[in-house]
Amino acid sequence: MQRRTFCVGLISILAATPIRAADAPRAVLYKNPQCSCCEGYAAYLRRNGFIVDVKATNDLSEISRKAGVPDNLQGCHTMFIEGYVVDGHVPISIVRKMLSERPAIAGITLPGMPEGSPGMTGRKSGAFTVYAVFKDSSQPKIYAVE
Repeated sequence: MQRRTFCVGLISILAATPIRAADAPRAVLYKNPQCSCCEGYAAYLRRNGFIVDVKATNDLSEISRKAGVPDNLQGCHTMFIEGYVVDGHVPISIVRKMLSERPAIAGITLPGMPEGSPGMTGRKSGAFTVYAVFKDSSQPKIYAVE
């Protein structure tokens, strides 16, 4: 009887506090039209509760550059979320960290296409170093290592 009471109580709590799509973080992800790993990253974000609109473009490096991401730190796609840029296959834990801390930066980037990163195939072989970037041309700084 106690298990049933617990389950009924839990269901009541869950029904009273629904997760609304309106509360989900919304992102726009720009990618090269031929890139499939970017779709994998978008799927990864969606599995983690984000709403993602994917837009194909041939101007990806220009979009990244205008957002404050230096050429040598660009990833293979550029996402905009809650006023920040997220470039490359940045793990969701680091994206959430940035969104909760709200630092005074343009955004974050994981350069290149590291194996084993979210949306990429292969096995992770080392730590991912994610950099903070700034619109005022300040030197990028390490934001997180995972």
